[in-house]
Amino acid sequence: MSDTPLIGVLALQGDVREHLIALASADALARPVRRPEELAEVDGLVIPGGESTTMSKLAVLFGMMDLLRERVGAGMPVYGTCAGMILLAEKILDPRSGQETVGGIDMIVRRNAFGRQNESFEAAVEVGGVEGGPVDGVFIRAPWVESVGAETEVIAEHGGHIVAVRQKNALATSFHPELTGDHRVHALFVDMVRAVK
Repeated sequence: MSDTPLIGVLALQGDVREHLIALASADALARPVRRPEELAEVDGLVIPGGESTTMSKLAVLFGMMDLLRERVGAGMPVYGTCAGMILLAEKILDPRSGQETVGGIDMIVRRNAFGRQNESFEAAVEVGGVEGGPVDGVFIRAPWVESVGAETEVIAEHGGHIVAVRQKNALATSFHPELTGDHRVHALFVDMVRAVK
């Protein structure tokens, strides 16, 4: 099918395999992306969960950071989950030393805002643009969004905190929908990629 987008999953660190499965279930071609030449080939990109400081440093080390900023800035659709949300923020409230972001969404995020690993939880989250009832969200050392700019649309909240946002071709969630078997958020992202392909 010519309208089947090729979507990469940034495979420097984090839960790459689960995103590849979720994207394939949402009718996309999905492949891991580790090198600049692989990033150049994809129509869209998922930045997975993991450890945001480590991912930032590895992106610089592998020569990916500048190209990520360039492609996201030029409008390539991108979806960040958990640590990926942090990497898409214009500003982090409590960055680790040397931590950089790709940017792309006018928001300020707080790292590990929902608590430590042992405070992880699952919750039903109503997500704007996703039909069929709440999405099961898995929150693992999850960030939340402290504030957003005028162009950033808040599409989900939990416990009074912003947990999903969209700005033009960029999407981000605090939680991990790829860990639940519910692929509707990935389907939303695939539709975003298809719309600009």
